[in-house]
Amino acid sequence: MNTLPSLSQLGWRPFFQQQLTLDELTDFNIGRVIEQHRSGVVVLSEHGQCSLNQSFSQDAERLCVGNWVLFNTDNQLHRLLDRQSLFQRKAPGSKVETQLISANVDSVFIVCSLNQDFNLSRIERYLSLAKEAQVEPVIILTKADLCQDLDDKLAQVQKLDPFMMVHAINTLDQQQLSVLETYCKQGNTIALLGSSGVGKSTLVNGLMGFEAQLTRDIREDDSKGRHTTTSRALKMLPQGGLILDTPGMRELQLGACEQGVNETFSEITDLAQQCRFADCSHDQEPGCAVRLAIESGEITARRYASYQKLMREQALNGATLAEKRAKDKAFGKMINSVQSESRHLKKGTF
Repeated sequence: MNTLPSLSQLGWRPFFQQQLTLDELTDFNIGRVIEQHRSGVVVLSEHGQCSLNQSFSQDAERLCVGNWVLFNTDNQLHRLLDRQSLFQRKAPGSKVETQLISANVDSVFIVCSLNQDFNLSRIERYLSLAKEAQVEPVIILTKADLCQDLDDKLAQVQKLDPFMMVHAINTLDQQQLSVLETYCKQGNTIALLGSSGVGKSTLVNGLMGFEAQLTRDIREDDSKGRHTTTSRALKMLPQGGLILDTPGMRELQLGACEQGVNETFSEITDLAQQCRFADCSHDQEPGCAVRLAIESGEITARRYASYQKLMREQALNGATLAEKRAKDKAFGKMINSVQSESRHLKKGTF
């Protein structure tokens, strides 16, 4: 853009405005984090773009793309504003950390390819994240022009949630992309989630109207893609909205996400309320409404297995993360106690 955007064009709204004091309005600049790199973050405001100096702020480690921040004329971070929504996951691998993905998102495009990569259980995993973050999920099924059983796969995805918006498109066809413009209105922030090679970068390029992202061919033998997006960045769309492409995530582990999983599988959680026993494990107990629904075909065995897997995963990871937070808090208290004793000794008041 040749002209600097207004705050409303960047997604500013009353939720953020009401968090500011009169002094903060006059003493600090308001900006939104639009890029996140290993070396730091880039912020865009009505005054332009700058790299943020985070070295003396307690909020530095909590920053992610989409955050609203206050900073001074020296580009020093003052504070992070409360978020309206937050996408986060358990960090990949065995590391016991929560990884922040993006904040203040209004809609999330869950992108899945209609080739060998098509996977209902993976879509359910992304839906659980979106529901937990309280963000509107929109399913984008790409490479529709190459799919031989399009109607069947569309029906399978729509059955996950009859009220969910599902679009099957060829991302290289501008006319088909026009159905997504309603989500791209001014001030609306969209995030993209999906594994490598499903066409997220091609989708971004189509919505932007030029090649904003590099794209690479997928491996034809297994339909797996190669990572093309290597850092998170928020871009302004010509339609007025903002779009965030995230690096391809092959390993997406859920953290504490019970509400999101329950909402994604609401028909199972509703049936569980009808079981004879309140602590029913839905295995061999008599009067189990869930097992009856599976046997009658009302719920597929695949969907129930997916529900069980995600519930176990989020419970395990959530407990592990909670344990780490408790240990970190106890360690912090010990450090503060030692420092306090040291100060008292130096002053001779201990």
